[in-house]
Amino acid sequence: MEEKEFFSQVSHLEEQLGQIYVDFGNMKAHLADLMEENHNLQLENRHLRERIEKTKQRQKKNAGKSSADAADTSSFQAGEGYDNLARLYQEGFHICNLHYGSVRKDGDCLFCLAFLNKK
Repeated sequence: MEEKEFFSQVSHLEEQLGQIYVDFGNMKAHLADLMEENHNLQLENRHLRERIEKTKQRQKKNAGKSSADAADTSSFQAGEGYDNLARLYQEGFHICNLHYGSVRKDGDCLFCLAFLNKK
């Protein structure tokens, strides 16, 4: 094998390694995105399971009441909607019109807080 041919093969191998390095970096970035999305979905899933449990407990409490009492408690009373939004915000979700329902990642949201303070 000539020196020129050997040098050409080494150069080609170097280019391939460079491309593999770039591909590996892209895969690493994609993996980080997937891990963050997975974490957010797990958090949302946990919150939803807690809400389901609370709803089931409320339904069990209301099952013992008469049908008239149950109809009164199922309708929203004044301030109950505000309380629900405040609870959602405390659980880590946006309640502002910009990001409603998405998980808060960076602490408090000024838009959500402004909305809560309108009361």
